[in-house]
Amino acid sequence: MLTGQKLVPQHFSIAHHRSADTSEMARFVGTKVEFGADTDEFALDLNARELPLIHSDPYLNDLLLKYCEAALAGRKGDVSQLRTRVENAISSLLPHGRVLVGDVARTLGMSERTLARKLSDEGLNFTEILQQLRRDLAVRYLDDRKLQVSKIAWLLGFHEVSAFTHAVKRWTGKTPSEMRTAGAY
Repeated sequence: MLTGQKLVPQHFSIAHHRSADTSEMARFVGTKVEFGADTDEFALDLNARELPLIHSDPYLNDLLLKYCEAALAGRKGDVSQLRTRVENAISSLLPHGRVLVGDVARTLGMSERTLARKLSDEGLNFTEILQQLRRDLAVRYLDDRKLQVSKIAWLLGFHEVSAFTHAVKRWTGKTPSEMRTAGAY
């Protein structure tokens, strides 16, 4: 869409495990899709980088770059691939309000017990990953004054704004409005 041309990836892989029929996805993407891969990635022909963007959104680009840079700056160089996969699985479930370890484990193609053991082997646990991800996303989302607090609460899986407000206060010592007023994150 951005280039006005149909670009077909040379390679397309998704960390999400899927055992059902994947032909619909392959037809949509235009190439075979590898599920259960180590990383989410796709590769385009090298010449694609030279194509002009005819439908670009500078505001969205700046916003996404800021989020990505903040995420990278807050990461240690040795972030676990498993942690990243767990965070990716959690992210898609957050707006639904119920992030259960069993659902995440199934998404990753393993049992709840196997996921807990693998996380434990890396000194991690599911609840800490979930809470840290929610906190990090809350701080980033609150930095964007165009996002309403109620929308941020929903994006992070809170059913009530008051529950989100209490969580932010617990995480940062400030309410969402105090964070926006102070501008200190």
